[in-house]
This record gives sequence, structure tokens and C-alpha cells, in this order.
Amino acid sequence: MVMMEKKNGFGKRFFKSSAKVFLVTATGIALVAASNPNLILSPYDSPFSSIRAPFHAIFRSSRALHAIASNVIDYKYSLYGVPPDSDEYFHQLSMVHLRSARRILKLCEANKGFYVKAGQFVASMRNVPKEYSSTLSSLQDQAIPSPFKAIKEVLVSNLGKSLSELFLSFDEQPIAAASIAQVHRAVLKDCQEVAIKVQYPGLENQMKIDIATMAILSKFVAWIFPEYRFECIVTEFKKAISLELDFIQEAKNSERTARNFKNNYILRVPRIFWDLTTSQVLTMQFCRGQKINDVESLKKSGINPTKVAKALMEIFAEMIFVHGFVHGDPHPGNILVSPQVHQDFSIVLLDHGIYKELEEVFRIKYCQLWKALILRDSHKIQNLGEQFGVAKYSRYLPVIFTGRTLESKSTLGRGMSDDEKRKLKLELSSLRMGDFSSFMESLPPDFFTILRTDGLLRSIVSKLGAPHRVRLLAYAKYAIYGLATKSNVDSGTFVKRTIYRFRSRVSYFQLRALLGKPALSLFSI
Repeated sequence: MVMMEKKNGFGKRFFKSSAKVFLVTATGIALVAASNPNLILSPYDSPFSSIRAPFHAIFRSSRALHAIASNVIDYKYSLYGVPPDSDEYFHQLSMVHLRSARRILKLCEANKGFYVKAGQFVASMRNVPKEYSSTLSSLQDQAIPSPFKAIKEVLVSNLGKSLSELFLSFDEQPIAAASIAQVHRAVLKDCQEVAIKVQYPGLENQMKIDIATMAILSKFVAWIFPEYRFECIVTEFKKAISLELDFIQEAKNSERTARNFKNNYILRVPRIFWDLTTSQVLTMQFCRGQKINDVESLKKSGINPTKVAKALMEIFAEMIFVHGFVHGDPHPGNILVSPQVHQDFSIVLLDHGIYKELEEVFRIKYCQLWKALILRDSHKIQNLGEQFGVAKYSRYLPVIFTGRTLESKSTLGRGMSDDEKRKLKLELSSLRMGDFSSFMESLPPDFFTILRTDGLLRSIVSKLGAPHRVRLLAYAKYAIYGLATKSNVDSGTFVKRTIYRFRSRVSYFQLRALLGKPALSLFSI
């Protein structure tokens, strides 16, 4: 965090004294929690089913209080007096980012549950410092399964029958565990193999406490640093996690995606068993495969990782630009690759709890933005920036999405030269933190889901070793296709539709040429 204005003497003394009291109080409670583990519930026990519940809530909140207060004080005093435009400032800022990210990581590991989910949410956002995203990314693989006794109770209470009445066999050992649920393999009476996702008990009440704590802490940070406004991130997280707790909605999302891609033979979406699905239990077809980022396993199976990256990017590009219905959590644990007999592989998409339905006006503008980004149409980018409400910052849209400036002369997909990076760093150093917050708050809500999804996809594509242009070409292709299929093509005469499709193909050929790829086929889109 950046302190841009000096406080007067009274303000500094008041902050220093109140922050110390705040920190000492939180530290004391946190130390008591650490030294008395018996006072703390398991993260999967219902906080309201035990006399220890008040202690559970207090200790979880006190850890968060202590971590955030420590970070605020670290930022406030580590950067005080350091010239904001100096190399020393950027070095110190990076060190504070790293220390703060590690405190947040420890907090998430201690509190588990929704704190892990919140850490994962932050790690996948592209608008946070890299020290945070890299440190918190380790949370993607952390989850402690709940004892089967608790899981069995959830199953029986939701399905209304004993497991022996419903299943031929049921594996008590989970095949996967996440922050809000775990998955078990079972075989139905008719011998169909299924995967059953079971929600941990007591989550709804725990979510209310944790979200309330996060909201209070975000306001505390905003009070100390008015230029930092985190309420929008907490709000987006609350919306996302609320949707994810409803397995009925997840099942509906799954079926809608399956319909959208019914003609795509690479994507597989597990079939839902509605008679064994409730808001807390989701039963689906069991699909085998390996995690998409397991490069060694892919190669051993004779699958080309770059082809997988291309297929993945085209699936998500179609979601964004054509259907406007976007999977919001495509981390590697939710995407499997399965070898196939009649084709190289299929991609299995899991966990359909978080989706974002883009507004139609936004979807069309976003298609236009990507076309302008690839063609480097600065006038159009400025115009769209005004429509998105970020006219002042329009020149940074190419940096965010394509990793290059508008003035860049290198081929798209090759990144920025050292000279371009130096000039950009100098330009960004003149921006205040308030400018950054203003930019993020001005963006339409749909942008947050897209930025998060795109960040996760970039990470996977990089792990697969695919060139950057794979992503750019997929987005360029489906941006044009999205305009052609949803805009002017659906109205007007046959001649007008034909002309528009022809112009769309010409535009796509231009985009491929700019990305260093020849236009291979007139029917390639």
C-alpha cells in the first residue's frame, strides 16, 4: 500500500496509539487461541452446535484482526519518508507486499474454510501485486477432508435414505477435498459410477460471520488508507461464495454449459443425477482424467500440451465472447484431461458453482474491445474506454489484456521490450493509489469475473508451455465470431447477413496476420 499524503502530528500520534492498542488486543486473543486448541472447533463443525461457538468466532476474527492490523502498520511505517518515485521506494514496497502476503497466507491456513476460499479468490485476481498472487496461490491445493461421520449425516439428512438403500457401494475416502465441500466416489444400484459432492456442515452460519469480519476489516483499512477501497472485492467475493453454496444452482449451470457446447466434441460436462441432488449434495457422472496442469502425465499419455492449451482457450473464449455465460473458477483442480480413443483427448470441466452471465451490451462491447486491441485501434479503444467508464485510463487497457502498450511496435504475443517496460514503469510511478482504486471501481462488474478467469487461464497456458499467441488468437477469433453471430447477423436481410459474415472473416484474417499466423481457411471461424 502506498502512503501518498503526510498526516499531521496529531493524526500520526492518534493512529500510532490506537493501532498499538488494536494490535496488542488482537495479538493477545490470537495467542490465547494458539495456546488453547481445545477451545477451537474443527472448521467443519457447526459453529452454532456447541458451547464453544463464541470462542470459535472470536478466535477466527481475532486472527484476521491481528493479521490486517500488522499489515497496516507495516505499510504505514516501512514506507514513511521514502520518496515515492525512488528505486528504494519500489524495493521497500515489494518487501512489504511479500511480508503482508505471508501474514495473510498464515491467516488463511489457520482459519481455513472461507478464508482459504478468500485467499484463492485474491490469488486469482490480476489487479493485486504479484507478491500476493504468487504467495497465496499455494492455497489452491490446501484442503482438509471432513470426518466421514459428519459427511454421512449430511447425505442421509438430504437424501432421506441410508447409503445402503441408495448405493451399491460408497467409498468413504474422499477423492477430492476443497474449502467448502469434498467429493466421494460411489456406484448406484444400476451399476452407474457417480461422483458425489457433499457440502461441509455449518457453512452458511460460518460464512455470515467470516464475511462480516472481512467487511469490517476492509472498512478499517479504508479508514487508515482512504485511497484503498476494498469493499468492492469483499462484495464480489460474497456474491461468488453465496452462489457456490447452492448446489441446485451449480447443477443448473452445469446443464446450461452442456447445452451451449452440445456440438463441441472436446468438452465434457458430467451429467447430473437430479434425484440424488439437493442444495447441499450434488451427484454427477464420474469422469476420469488428470489435472490439466500435469504436463508430465499428459506427455506420457501422448497428448500435446499446446493442443490442450489451445482447446482450453477456445472453450473459454466461446463462453466469454459468444455465450456470455462464463465459468468463474477455472483453476487446474476443476479441469481434467482425459485420453480418448477416437480423438486425442477431451477436457472435463468440473465445479460449476461460480458463473457470471454477462450483460448483452457488455458482451458486444467486450468483443469490440478485443478486436480493437488486436488491430491496435487507439481511437476505438479510447471510445470503448469511455463507454466502460474508464476513459482516463483507456491507454492501460492494452497493457492489462495483451501485455503491451499502444505505442508498441513488436509483434503481438511477444510482450514488451526493455525500453517499453522502462517507459511504462516511469509512467505508472506518477499514478497515485487513489487512481488505481478509482479505475477498478469504475469498471463494470462483469470485468471482475473476466479478469479473474483470464488470470487463471493464463497461468494454466503458461504451465502447459504454450506460446502467448494461443490465448490472443483464441480471443481474437471468438471476439469476431461473437460479433458475427450475435449482433448484426441475427437481423436484417439475407444479403446484409452475408456481407457482414464476409467482413467478419476478413477482419479475422487481419487479426491472424497481426499475430504472425497465416489465415488457413475461409471456414476457420
